[in-house]
Amino acid sequence: MPRRLNQAALAKQLNLSRATISRSLADHPAISLETRQRVRELAAELGYSPSPGRLRQRDPRAGKSNGQNRTGPGRRAASTLTVGALIGIPKHPTSMTVYSQIVSGLRARAVTERVSLDLCYQPPEELDVERIRQGAMRQIRANAWRGALLIHPFPSATVTALKRCLPLVSLLERYAQPEVDIIDVDDAPAISQLVHRLATAGHRRIGFVSWTYPVAGGWVARRFSGYVEALFSLGLEFRPKWVFNVHQAAASLSPTAVSTAVARLIEKDQVSAWVCAADHQAYGLISDLHARGLRVPRDCSVTGFDGLPPPESLTPAERLPRVTSMAVPHEQIGAAALTRLVNRIANPSAPYKKTLVDPQLIEGETLASL
Repeated sequence: MPRRLNQAALAKQLNLSRATISRSLADHPAISLETRQRVRELAAELGYSPSPGRLRQRDPRAGKSNGQNRTGPGRRAASTLTVGALIGIPKHPTSMTVYSQIVSGLRARAVTERVSLDLCYQPPEELDVERIRQGAMRQIRANAWRGALLIHPFPSATVTALKRCLPLVSLLERYAQPEVDIIDVDDAPAISQLVHRLATAGHRRIGFVSWTYPVAGGWVARRFSGYVEALFSLGLEFRPKWVFNVHQAAASLSPTAVSTAVARLIEKDQVSAWVCAADHQAYGLISDLHARGLRVPRDCSVTGFDGLPPPESLTPAERLPRVTSMAVPHEQIGAAALTRLVNRIANPSAPYKKTLVDPQLIEGETLASL
Protein backbone atom coordinates (compact mmCIF):
# COMPACT_ATOMS: atom_id res chain seq x y z
CA MET A 1 0.00 0.00 0.00
CA PRO A 2 1.53 3.34 -1.00
CA ARG A 3 2.17 5.76 1.84
CA ARG A 4 0.41 8.54 -0.04
CA LEU A 5 -2.83 7.39 -1.64
CA ASN A 6 -3.73 9.23 -4.83
CA GLN A 7 -5.37 8.67 -8.21
CA ALA A 8 -2.17 7.23 -9.65
CA ALA A 9 -2.27 4.48 -7.03
CA LEU A 10 -5.90 3.71 -7.88
CA ALA A 11 -5.04 3.61 -11.58
CA LYS A 12 -2.17 1.18 -11.00
CA GLN A 13 -4.26 -1.19 -8.89
CA LEU A 14 -7.17 -1.25 -11.35
CA ASN A 15 -4.95 -1.22 -14.46
CA LEU A 16 -6.66 1.91 -15.76
CA SER A 17 -5.36 5.26 -16.94
CA ARG A 18 -5.23 8.22 -14.55
CA ALA A 19 -7.65 10.03 -16.85
CA THR A 20 -10.16 7.19 -16.51
CA ILE A 21 -9.83 7.28 -12.72
CA SER A 22 -10.36 11.04 -12.67
CA ARG A 23 -13.38 10.85 -14.96
CA SER A 24 -14.87 7.94 -13.02
CA LEU A 25 -14.66 9.85 -9.74
CA ALA A 26 -16.27 12.83 -11.46
CA ASP A 27 -19.02 10.53 -12.80
CA HIS A 28 -18.17 11.45 -16.37
CA PRO A 29 -20.68 9.96 -18.88
CA ALA A 30 -17.90 8.84 -21.22
CA ILE A 31 -16.90 6.18 -18.67
CA SER A 32 -19.03 3.06 -18.42
CA LEU A 33 -21.21 2.62 -15.36
CA GLU A 34 -19.36 -0.60 -14.48
CA THR A 35 -15.94 1.10 -14.51
CA ARG A 36 -17.19 4.06 -12.50
CA GLN A 37 -18.56 1.67 -9.91
CA ARG A 38 -15.27 -0.27 -9.70
CA VAL A 39 -13.33 2.94 -9.16
CA ARG A 40 -15.73 4.22 -6.49
CA GLU A 41 -15.70 0.89 -4.64
CA LEU A 42 -11.89 0.73 -4.51
CA ALA A 43 -11.64 4.38 -3.51
CA ALA A 44 -14.08 3.78 -0.65
CA GLU A 45 -12.28 0.59 0.39
CA LEU A 46 -8.90 2.34 0.54
CA GLY A 47 -10.27 5.49 2.09
CA TYR A 48 -9.42 7.78 -0.84
CA SER A 49 -11.45 10.98 -1.05
CA PRO A 50 -10.67 13.54 -3.76
CA SER A 51 -10.69 17.19 -2.85
CA PRO A 52 -13.81 19.18 -3.78
CA GLY A 53 -11.78 20.97 -6.40
CA ARG A 54 -10.90 17.70 -8.08
CA LEU A 55 -14.37 16.20 -7.97
CA ARG A 56 -16.64 18.17 -10.29
CA GLN A 57 -19.64 15.90 -10.69
CA ARG A 58 -22.03 17.56 -13.05
CA ASP A 59 -25.66 17.88 -11.94
CA PRO A 60 -27.67 17.86 -15.18
CA ARG A 61 -30.71 19.34 -13.43
CA ALA A 62 -28.90 22.35 -12.05
CA GLY A 63 -26.26 22.73 -14.75
CA LYS A 64 -23.64 23.03 -12.00
CA SER A 65 -20.99 20.82 -10.51
CA ASN A 66 -21.50 19.03 -7.20
CA GLY A 67 -18.10 20.26 -6.09
CA GLN A 68 -16.80 23.74 -6.70
CA ASN A 69 -18.69 25.70 -9.33
CA ARG A 70 -16.05 26.55 -11.89
CA THR A 71 -18.33 27.87 -14.58
CA GLY A 72 -18.39 31.39 -13.17
CA PRO A 73 -19.18 34.49 -15.22
CA GLY A 74 -18.37 34.03 -18.86
CA ARG A 75 -17.75 30.28 -18.46
CA ARG A 76 -19.95 27.47 -19.80
CA ALA A 77 -20.92 24.32 -17.94
CA ALA A 78 -19.43 21.07 -19.18
CA SER A 79 -21.23 19.92 -22.34
CA THR A 80 -23.22 16.68 -22.47
CA LEU A 81 -21.64 13.76 -24.29
CA THR A 82 -23.57 13.39 -27.56
CA VAL A 83 -23.32 10.37 -29.84
CA GLY A 84 -25.12 9.67 -33.09
CA ALA A 85 -26.90 6.59 -34.39
CA LEU A 86 -26.90 6.25 -38.17
CA ILE A 87 -29.86 4.00 -38.92
CA GLY A 88 -29.74 2.92 -42.54
CA ILE A 89 -33.39 2.46 -43.42
CA PRO A 90 -33.38 1.30 -47.07
CA LYS A 91 -36.08 2.17 -49.57
CA HIS A 92 -36.39 -1.56 -50.21
CA PRO A 93 -39.25 -3.07 -48.13
CA THR A 94 -37.95 -4.34 -44.81
CA SER A 95 -39.08 -4.83 -41.24
CA MET A 96 -38.90 -1.84 -38.91
CA THR A 97 -39.29 -4.03 -35.83
CA VAL A 98 -35.58 -4.82 -35.61
CA TYR A 99 -34.69 -1.14 -35.70
CA SER A 100 -37.28 -0.19 -33.09
CA GLN A 101 -35.98 -2.89 -30.74
CA ILE A 102 -32.38 -1.70 -31.15
CA VAL A 103 -33.39 1.92 -30.59
CA SER A 104 -35.29 0.92 -27.45
CA GLY A 105 -32.10 -0.63 -26.06
CA LEU A 106 -30.07 2.43 -27.05
CA ARG A 107 -32.43 4.84 -25.35
CA ALA A 108 -32.59 2.85 -22.13
CA ARG A 109 -28.79 2.62 -21.91
CA ALA A 110 -28.39 6.30 -22.83
CA VAL A 111 -30.24 7.19 -19.63
CA THR A 112 -27.94 4.95 -17.58
CA GLU A 113 -24.81 6.30 -19.25
CA ARG A 114 -26.09 9.89 -19.15
CA VAL A 115 -25.50 10.30 -22.86
CA SER A 116 -27.42 12.39 -25.36
CA LEU A 117 -28.48 10.17 -28.27
CA ASP A 118 -29.05 11.69 -31.71
CA LEU A 119 -30.95 9.37 -34.09
CA CYS A 120 -30.49 9.87 -37.82
CA TYR A 121 -32.52 7.73 -40.24
CA GLN A 122 -30.79 7.61 -43.60
CA PRO A 123 -31.08 5.40 -46.71
CA PRO A 124 -27.57 3.89 -46.69
CA GLU A 125 -27.07 4.21 -50.44
CA GLU A 126 -27.74 7.96 -50.24
CA LEU A 127 -25.32 8.86 -47.45
CA ASP A 128 -22.68 11.01 -49.14
CA VAL A 129 -19.79 12.00 -46.89
CA GLU A 130 -19.03 14.93 -49.18
CA ARG A 131 -22.46 16.53 -48.80
CA ILE A 132 -22.36 18.81 -45.79
CA ARG A 133 -26.08 19.62 -45.98
CA GLN A 134 -27.12 16.09 -45.13
CA GLY A 135 -28.29 15.91 -41.52
CA ALA A 136 -25.82 13.28 -40.34
CA MET A 137 -22.80 14.80 -42.04
CA ARG A 138 -23.73 18.28 -40.84
CA GLN A 139 -23.69 17.01 -37.25
CA ILE A 140 -20.36 15.28 -37.76
CA ARG A 141 -18.74 18.28 -39.45
CA ALA A 142 -19.94 20.52 -36.63
CA ASN A 143 -18.27 18.18 -34.11
CA ALA A 144 -21.64 17.65 -32.42
CA TRP A 145 -21.10 13.89 -32.26
CA ARG A 146 -18.30 12.33 -30.22
CA GLY A 147 -18.93 8.92 -31.79
CA ALA A 148 -21.43 7.09 -33.99
CA LEU A 149 -23.30 3.79 -34.09
CA LEU A 150 -23.84 2.19 -37.50
CA ILE A 151 -27.10 0.27 -37.74
CA HIS A 152 -27.61 -1.56 -41.06
CA PRO A 153 -24.87 -2.12 -43.64
CA PHE A 154 -23.33 1.03 -45.11
CA PRO A 155 -21.03 1.27 -48.15
CA SER A 156 -17.41 0.45 -47.41
CA ALA A 157 -16.22 3.85 -48.63
CA THR A 158 -18.67 5.56 -46.27
CA VAL A 159 -17.39 3.59 -43.28
CA THR A 160 -13.78 4.40 -44.19
CA ALA A 161 -14.59 8.11 -44.37
CA LEU A 162 -16.59 8.14 -41.15
CA LYS A 163 -13.93 6.39 -39.09
CA ARG A 164 -11.50 9.19 -39.95
CA CYS A 165 -13.86 11.59 -38.22
CA LEU A 166 -14.98 9.81 -35.06
CA PRO A 167 -15.12 6.45 -33.21
CA LEU A 168 -17.53 3.89 -34.66
CA VAL A 169 -19.40 0.86 -33.36
CA SER A 170 -21.19 -1.32 -35.90
CA LEU A 171 -24.33 -3.26 -34.99
CA LEU A 172 -25.24 -6.44 -36.88
CA GLU A 173 -22.68 -5.93 -39.63
CA ARG A 174 -18.96 -6.68 -39.91
CA TYR A 175 -16.64 -4.47 -41.91
CA ALA A 176 -13.21 -5.28 -43.25
CA GLN A 177 -11.90 -1.91 -42.10
CA PRO A 178 -9.87 -1.91 -38.89
CA GLU A 179 -10.62 0.47 -36.02
CA VAL A 180 -14.34 -0.32 -35.90
CA ASP A 181 -15.85 -2.09 -32.88
CA ILE A 182 -18.46 -4.69 -33.82
CA ILE A 183 -21.40 -6.31 -32.03
CA ASP A 184 -23.06 -8.88 -34.26
CA VAL A 185 -24.94 -12.18 -34.29
CA ASP A 186 -23.13 -15.48 -34.77
CA ASP A 187 -25.07 -16.12 -37.97
CA ALA A 188 -23.70 -19.33 -39.46
CA PRO A 189 -24.10 -21.66 -36.45
CA ALA A 190 -27.62 -20.31 -35.90
CA ILE A 191 -28.72 -21.07 -39.46
CA SER A 192 -27.04 -24.47 -39.19
CA GLN A 193 -29.19 -25.16 -36.13
CA LEU A 194 -32.33 -24.39 -38.15
CA VAL A 195 -31.27 -26.76 -40.95
CA HIS A 196 -30.63 -29.51 -38.41
CA ARG A 197 -34.07 -28.84 -36.92
CA LEU A 198 -35.65 -29.27 -40.38
CA ALA A 199 -33.68 -32.47 -41.00
CA THR A 200 -34.84 -33.85 -37.67
CA ALA A 201 -38.40 -33.26 -38.86
CA GLY A 202 -37.69 -35.41 -41.92
CA HIS A 203 -36.92 -32.76 -44.55
CA ARG A 204 -34.27 -33.76 -47.08
CA ARG A 205 -34.71 -31.16 -49.82
CA ILE A 206 -34.12 -27.73 -48.32
CA GLY A 207 -33.72 -24.43 -50.18
CA PHE A 208 -32.35 -21.01 -49.19
CA VAL A 209 -34.06 -17.68 -49.86
CA SER A 210 -32.88 -14.09 -49.53
CA TRP A 211 -33.84 -10.72 -50.95
CA THR A 212 -31.48 -8.16 -52.45
CA TYR A 213 -30.75 -4.72 -50.98
CA PRO A 214 -29.24 -1.48 -52.33
CA VAL A 215 -26.24 -1.92 -50.03
CA ALA A 216 -25.32 -5.58 -49.73
CA GLY A 217 -24.11 -6.57 -46.28
CA GLY A 218 -22.18 -9.70 -45.43
CA TRP A 219 -24.94 -11.11 -43.23
CA VAL A 220 -26.70 -12.93 -46.07
CA ALA A 221 -23.49 -14.67 -47.15
CA ARG A 222 -22.68 -15.68 -43.57
CA ARG A 223 -26.13 -17.16 -43.07
CA PHE A 224 -25.89 -18.94 -46.41
CA SER A 225 -22.57 -20.45 -45.30
CA GLY A 226 -24.32 -21.94 -42.26
CA TYR A 227 -26.95 -23.43 -44.56
CA VAL A 228 -24.32 -25.02 -46.83
CA GLU A 229 -22.26 -26.32 -43.91
CA ALA A 230 -25.31 -27.97 -42.37
CA LEU A 231 -26.36 -29.63 -45.64
CA PHE A 232 -22.93 -31.15 -46.14
CA SER A 233 -22.58 -32.24 -42.52
CA LEU A 234 -25.96 -33.99 -42.79
CA GLY A 235 -25.25 -35.51 -46.19
CA LEU A 236 -28.17 -33.65 -47.78
CA GLU A 237 -28.40 -32.60 -51.40
CA PHE A 238 -27.26 -29.10 -52.42
CA ARG A 239 -28.52 -27.60 -55.66
CA PRO A 240 -27.68 -24.04 -56.75
CA LYS A 241 -31.13 -23.63 -58.31
CA TRP A 242 -32.64 -24.01 -54.83
CA VAL A 243 -30.76 -20.87 -53.71
CA PHE A 244 -31.97 -17.32 -54.41
CA ASN A 245 -30.22 -13.94 -54.25
CA VAL A 246 -26.96 -14.93 -52.56
CA HIS A 247 -24.38 -14.57 -55.34
CA GLN A 248 -24.02 -10.84 -55.97
CA ALA A 249 -22.82 -11.37 -59.56
CA ALA A 250 -25.90 -13.41 -60.47
CA ALA A 251 -29.12 -11.86 -61.69
CA SER A 252 -31.20 -10.85 -58.69
CA LEU A 253 -34.88 -11.64 -58.37
CA SER A 254 -37.59 -9.53 -56.78
CA PRO A 255 -39.43 -10.97 -53.76
CA THR A 256 -42.41 -11.74 -56.00
CA ALA A 257 -40.22 -13.52 -58.55
CA VAL A 258 -38.57 -15.52 -55.75
CA SER A 259 -41.97 -16.63 -54.46
CA THR A 260 -42.99 -17.70 -57.97
CA ALA A 261 -39.82 -19.77 -58.36
CA VAL A 262 -40.20 -21.30 -54.89
CA ALA A 263 -43.80 -22.35 -55.64
CA ARG A 264 -42.63 -24.04 -58.82
CA LEU A 265 -39.82 -25.91 -57.01
CA ILE A 266 -42.19 -27.08 -54.28
CA GLU A 267 -44.36 -28.74 -56.89
CA LYS A 268 -41.69 -29.80 -59.41
CA ASP A 269 -38.69 -30.77 -57.26
CA GLN A 270 -40.55 -31.48 -54.01
CA VAL A 271 -38.39 -29.00 -52.09
CA SER A 272 -40.22 -29.32 -48.78
CA ALA A 273 -38.48 -26.68 -46.66
CA TRP A 274 -37.07 -23.18 -47.14
CA VAL A 275 -34.58 -21.35 -44.96
CA CYS A 276 -35.02 -17.56 -45.23
CA ALA A 277 -32.18 -15.22 -44.33
CA ALA A 278 -34.51 -13.00 -42.25
CA ASP A 279 -37.98 -13.05 -40.75
CA HIS A 280 -39.37 -10.24 -42.92
CA GLN A 281 -38.35 -12.31 -45.96
CA ALA A 282 -39.99 -15.41 -44.48
CA TYR A 283 -43.28 -13.62 -43.83
CA GLY A 284 -43.25 -12.19 -47.36
CA LEU A 285 -42.67 -15.65 -48.81
CA ILE A 286 -45.40 -17.26 -46.68
CA SER A 287 -47.90 -14.57 -47.68
CA ASP A 288 -47.11 -15.00 -51.38
CA LEU A 289 -47.33 -18.81 -51.18
CA HIS A 290 -50.70 -18.56 -49.45
CA ALA A 291 -51.91 -16.30 -52.26
CA ARG A 292 -50.88 -19.03 -54.71
CA GLY A 293 -52.84 -21.67 -52.81
CA LEU A 294 -49.83 -23.24 -51.06
CA ARG A 295 -50.16 -23.40 -47.29
CA VAL A 296 -47.35 -23.24 -44.75
CA PRO A 297 -46.56 -25.65 -43.13
CA ARG A 298 -48.98 -28.04 -44.90
CA ASP A 299 -47.26 -27.84 -48.29
CA CYS A 300 -43.80 -26.74 -47.16
CA SER A 301 -41.98 -25.60 -44.03
CA VAL A 302 -40.35 -22.16 -43.70
CA THR A 303 -37.85 -20.79 -41.20
CA GLY A 304 -36.63 -17.23 -40.61
CA PHE A 305 -34.10 -15.32 -38.56
CA ASP A 306 -34.61 -12.56 -35.93
CA GLY A 307 -37.47 -13.90 -33.82
CA LEU A 308 -40.07 -11.34 -34.94
CA PRO A 309 -43.84 -11.77 -34.62
CA PRO A 310 -45.92 -11.89 -37.82
CA PRO A 311 -47.11 -8.57 -39.23
CA GLU A 312 -50.52 -7.44 -38.13
CA SER A 313 -53.35 -8.60 -40.38
CA LEU A 314 -56.58 -6.85 -41.21
CA THR A 315 -58.72 -9.97 -40.80
CA PRO A 316 -58.28 -13.36 -39.09
CA ALA A 317 -58.22 -14.98 -42.54
CA GLU A 318 -55.11 -12.96 -43.44
CA ARG A 319 -53.25 -13.87 -40.27
CA LEU A 320 -49.83 -15.37 -40.90
CA PRO A 321 -48.41 -18.15 -38.72
CA ARG A 322 -45.49 -17.24 -36.48
CA VAL A 323 -42.32 -18.34 -38.21
CA THR A 324 -39.88 -20.79 -36.61
CA SER A 325 -36.81 -18.66 -36.18
CA MET A 326 -33.68 -17.69 -34.25
CA ALA A 327 -34.50 -14.95 -31.76
CA VAL A 328 -31.92 -12.15 -31.65
CA PRO A 329 -31.74 -9.99 -28.46
CA HIS A 330 -31.81 -6.70 -30.35
CA GLU A 331 -32.47 -4.51 -27.31
CA GLN A 332 -29.49 -5.97 -25.45
CA ILE A 333 -27.30 -5.54 -28.53
CA GLY A 334 -28.32 -1.88 -28.76
CA ALA A 335 -27.55 -1.31 -25.07
CA ALA A 336 -24.19 -3.09 -25.28
CA ALA A 337 -23.22 -1.13 -28.40
CA LEU A 338 -23.83 2.22 -26.73
CA THR A 339 -21.71 1.25 -23.73
CA ARG A 340 -18.98 0.03 -26.10
CA LEU A 341 -19.01 3.39 -27.89
CA VAL A 342 -18.82 5.37 -24.64
CA ASN A 343 -15.89 3.23 -23.53
CA ARG A 344 -14.19 3.73 -26.90
CA ILE A 345 -14.54 7.49 -26.58
CA ALA A 346 -13.03 7.36 -23.09
CA ASN A 347 -10.25 4.92 -24.10
CA PRO A 348 -9.45 5.52 -27.79
CA SER A 349 -6.27 3.40 -27.72
CA ALA A 350 -7.94 0.28 -26.27
CA PRO A 351 -7.94 -2.86 -28.48
CA TYR A 352 -10.86 -3.09 -30.87
CA LYS A 353 -13.37 -5.83 -30.16
CA LYS A 354 -15.75 -8.02 -32.17
CA THR A 355 -18.51 -9.53 -30.05
CA LEU A 356 -20.76 -12.26 -31.48
CA VAL A 357 -24.09 -12.95 -29.78
CA ASP A 358 -25.79 -16.37 -29.87
CA PRO A 359 -29.50 -16.21 -30.87
CA GLN A 360 -31.98 -18.73 -29.48
CA LEU A 361 -34.23 -21.11 -31.41
CA ILE A 362 -37.95 -20.36 -31.09
CA GLU A 363 -40.48 -22.87 -32.33
CA GLY A 364 -43.18 -21.27 -34.42
CA GLU A 365 -46.06 -22.54 -36.51
CA THR A 366 -44.28 -22.91 -39.85
CA LEU A 367 -42.39 -26.18 -39.44
CA ALA A 368 -44.09 -29.55 -39.85
CA SER A 369 -42.71 -33.08 -39.88
CA LEU A 370 -42.84 -35.18 -43.03
